[in-house]
Amino acid sequence: MKAELKKFLRAKAHTLKPVVITGQHGASPQVLSEIERALDHHELIKVRVNAGDREQRQNLIQEILAATSAELIQSIGHIITLYRRNTRQR
Repeated sequence: MKAELKKFLRAKAHTLKPVVITGQHGASPQVLSEIERALDHHELIKVRVNAGDREQRQNLIQEILAATSAELIQSIGHIITLYRRNTRQR
């Protein structure tokens, strides 16, 4: 992804609130399903990743990215911004 596009998406996501929050069970099928639905509808979303430490959080982020085929736009603390273009017509 080009740097200009990432910069544009970071600016656009600045005012967004997290639409999905991972719980104590991590990236459960239900959480991944909610992320998929949110990406299909909005394309650009924020997710709050609740994990015990930085390593667990990074592993959970990688699991989410692999399962959803989304692009990581930004990661600040427990909040990640994801983007996946919706190729289906609305």
